Amino acid sequence: MLVKTYGSAVFGVNALTITIEVNISGGNKYFMVGLPDNAVKESLQRVESAIHVSGFRMPRQKIVVNLAPADIRKEGSAYDLPIAIGILAASGQIPSEELDKYFIMGELSLDGNIQPIKGALPIAIQAQYSKTFTTFLFFYEKKAITGRK
Repeated sequence: MLVKTYGSAVFGVNALTITIEVNISGGNKYFMVGLPDNAVKESLQRVESAIHVSGFRMPRQKIVVNLAPADIRKEGSAYDLPIAIGILAASGQIPSEELDKYFIMGELSLDGNIQPIKGALPIAIQAQYSKTFTTFLFFYEKKAITGRK
């Protein structure tokens, strides 16, 4: 099943919407595409641990994560949370119907806690002015920041 979540890439004081597509199908490997750096590629270990300790299961199927647009470099660990939510939704463990309304960013620790991210201000500004998203969710200085239009 294909599920899309949405996050952001920060460039200086500007932010760009990133679509995180997660597809789960037959097979048993994990693929990350869309020009991710090493921290993004390493998200599998953080995401898998966080999913497990949170009482969910990591699918033992082929998982393909695409970070679009593919020509923009994605850096850092702030994509952990939208990837994890995409995996849980694509595997049917959480509902996916409303995900296209949310703008989500956050780093996951191995124990499932959400860590603060860098670049929160340009991300919040971008989410605020987007006509697509009604809610944004990210963590800044160990506090949950949510906003609704």
